[in-house]
Amino acid sequence: MMYGALEAGGTKMICALGNENGRIFEQVSIPTTTPEETMPRILDFFKEREIRAIGIACFGPIDLNRNSSTYGYITTTPKIPWQNYNIVGAVKEALQLPVGFDTDVNGSLLGEVTWGRAKGLTDAVYFTVGTGIGAGIMTNGRLLHGMLHPEAGHIQMVPAQGDTYKGHCPFHGTCLEGMASGPAIQDRWKEEAKSLAKRPEVWEFEAEYLAQAVQSCVMLLSPQVIIFGGGVMHQEHLFPLIRSKVKKNMNGYIRTKEMEDLENYIVPASLNDNQGIMGCLKLAMDAEKEPAA
Repeated sequence: MMYGALEAGGTKMICALGNENGRIFEQVSIPTTTPEETMPRILDFFKEREIRAIGIACFGPIDLNRNSSTYGYITTTPKIPWQNYNIVGAVKEALQLPVGFDTDVNGSLLGEVTWGRAKGLTDAVYFTVGTGIGAGIMTNGRLLHGMLHPEAGHIQMVPAQGDTYKGHCPFHGTCLEGMASGPAIQDRWKEEAKSLAKRPEVWEFEAEYLAQAVQSCVMLLSPQVIIFGGGVMHQEHLFPLIRSKVKKNMNGYIRTKEMEDLENYIVPASLNDNQGIMGCLKLAMDAEKEPAA
């Protein structure tokens, strides 16, 4: 059985074909410009292939409330051409197939829960740290939506000692995304993250803010694992720093087997950067099982 996957990112859209085992057979990348330019290329890709359903994991904010008149829309995104765009409606109308829909980070988490580091768990958090920062959250076996969906990249940070940077986020300044995203690193240090690997002061600040985010997740959500993905997290030397700072910040307050084994609690994504696409395949499979609207 073949399914379609659309990982709809703010920079590029990944269209893929895969099966119920999460195996990916084909994928292409299409730049995210405007709906008028991008969507016809996406729809042509899927029209030419026999699929049973399609899953979309999308940049946001998006409307996930099925009772809302704007369900399936990209809403107040800073990418102006995509504001108030009905991406689910466009795909359904063109393909006449079941469509699964969620946030990009929930899609990545779903991939990890189904086939990766969080398989068999009921409570997990997936952070992506790249152009932006977001978190997919599963609690009691269900992806968390609530009134909208989590925007964990915009939780406020306590500035690290000696850090005078005012933050890169136009909405919240020194939020997690404003202090630790790829653009924030580049704005602060005037170089891309991949060029800064040998400057320890860069990663001390980065680890401090990511550790604060982990601590907040532990206290609020009590997940069984916390997974990090995204381009910035390819700097693997970050993980020991984050774990060390989390241990220091927690100060022995919570004592569980997970907190005693941070190397297996705060972990990198495990699906070779395909977790988002694989999560889309699972969204498609779940959509196929739902009764027709």
